[in-house]
Amino acid sequence: MSDVYIIGAGIHPFGRHDDKTALDQGVFAVREALKDAGLDWTDIQFAFGGTSGGNSDAMLPHLGLTGVQFINVANGCATGGSALLSGYWAIKSGEFDLGVALGFDKHPRGAFNADPKSWGLPDWYGQTGMMLTTQFFGMKIRRYMDLFGISEKSLGLVAEKSFQNAVHAPHAWRRQPVPLDTILQAEPINDPLTKYMFCSPSEGGVALILASERKAKELGRAQVRIRGAAVRTRPAGSFEVFSPSLDIERGKAPTELAAKAAFEMAGLGPDDIDVAQLQDTESGAEIMHMAENGFCKDGEQEQWLAEGRTKIGGKLPVNTDGGCIACGEPVAASGLRQVFENVVQIRGQGGARQVDGARVAYSQVYGAPGLSAVCIVGQ
Repeated sequence: MSDVYIIGAGIHPFGRHDDKTALDQGVFAVREALKDAGLDWTDIQFAFGGTSGGNSDAMLPHLGLTGVQFINVANGCATGGSALLSGYWAIKSGEFDLGVALGFDKHPRGAFNADPKSWGLPDWYGQTGMMLTTQFFGMKIRRYMDLFGISEKSLGLVAEKSFQNAVHAPHAWRRQPVPLDTILQAEPINDPLTKYMFCSPSEGGVALILASERKAKELGRAQVRIRGAAVRTRPAGSFEVFSPSLDIERGKAPTELAAKAAFEMAGLGPDDIDVAQLQDTESGAEIMHMAENGFCKDGEQEQWLAEGRTKIGGKLPVNTDGGCIACGEPVAASGLRQVFENVVQIRGQGGARQVDGARVAYSQVYGAPGLSAVCIVGQ
């Protein structure tokens, strides 16, 4: 079976773009990825893509009606990661040589507040406020902090790092540094999280061009290989968003399962990773995912953050473009943004946010109602 390479990467900047539709931003990202790869749309054999506001294949009249196989993907916040995994399989199987994974979205201002019935939950679950994700994540990280000795200062350090990294990321939304004291003393949203510790629904689009080893070498673009990719859902006993109860007998988190599968596929372990993009719906998510992905033990994050180990130049730089906290989260594009950033890092194109010697990069995106997608890329 063929190895799979990412030979082109395109992004529409995240943020607020009142003059553009979600579709406009998705088309822009695809065209940028094609330009980066030195290809035309007529070269593309397949596409997997997603968006929350309809069908992503609505972009076909804008790109060209070539009869290409285009499959719409919907998997919550892991939509982008799922599109990428689908494209990976399509090439790995030997069926195709060249395709694109894409995602784009445009969300209104304000928190996500989903309908309980659409997730198989009773009305009371929404009436208690638990479908409002800010409340769930506040409760989850507070419990984690009490169990493992994580301080509120550590929550602030995650956000401070994110805003500082985003200064150097042209595609990020919020590109101004925010002092730690400002973050900690800001308006509380859901205890213990303040407004600067949360990401916001935003807009943007990302596209990645995938190729077989043969095609990548033919085009002289065999620099970034997908070394492992996996999506996993929640097992029994995991405590995830839109879960109406917490089991006494705890199960593993979906992130743990996805990480284990991706590492095994790649033949690598956490110590082999040079840079990581982790889901940071809020500061607490990044902290918990550091342990769930195997980079440290529960509770060790306190020392890691105090010593700056996750900063650029540290032991394991995390969210080098500012992550969701600084970029915002257009759901279908968010996981692909992480991989886009890792492609930039592996190519050595990160400028002031570049991680020296980055050869292997890791990304993990988490979504409702409890699933995770992991992708490892490297030279």
